[in-house]
Amino acid sequence: MKLKSSIPAAIALAALLSAPLLQAGPGAPNFGPGVYADGVAWGSKGTTGLPAPTDANLQSFDILYAFTNSNNPEGQLAVAEAAPGNRDYNGGRWFTHSVEWTEAGFLAHGIVPVLKSEADIVLHEDLGHLVVTPGSFPEGPPVYFQCPLLPVKP
Repeated sequence: MKLKSSIPAAIALAALLSAPLLQAGPGAPNFGPGVYADGVAWGSKGTTGLPAPTDANLQSFDILYAFTNSNNPEGQLAVAEAAPGNRDYNGGRWFTHSVEWTEAGFLAHGIVPVLKSEADIVLHEDLGHLVVTPGSFPEGPPVYFQCPLLPVKP
C-alpha cells in the first residue's frame, strides 16, 4: 500500500486528531475521551499555555504525543506519558511531541493500530514505524501547556 504525502491533508487530520484534547476551553471540563494514557482513555480540563521550562523544572512536564497522521478509522487520540494514578504523573503539565507514522509503518500494518500508551509508541518507534519529534505542529496543541486529565464519564 503506497501513501501519497499531502501537507494540507496532514494538517487537517492533525487538527481533527488534536480536537478532543482542545475541545474544552480553559477551566471547562470535557469528560469525553480525548487522550490515552497507560492504556486508558481520559478526558481533559481545557488548556492553558505555559512558558518553556528551564533546566530546573523540565522534569515537571510529561510528554504528550500528538499524531499528525493515521489511517485508522477508529481514530487516534493523543497519548500521554503518564496519567493520574501513575507515580510519574505531573498533574497535567505537558511537553508536546509530534508523532508521524512512516511509510514503513503503513506498509507493515495496512490500517495502523490505535496506540494507547507510551510503551506502544516506543515499540513502534523502535520498529521504524513512527518518527517522534519534540514540539508541536501547525494547528496542534501548544508545545508547553497545562491540562489535567479527568476520568471519562458515559
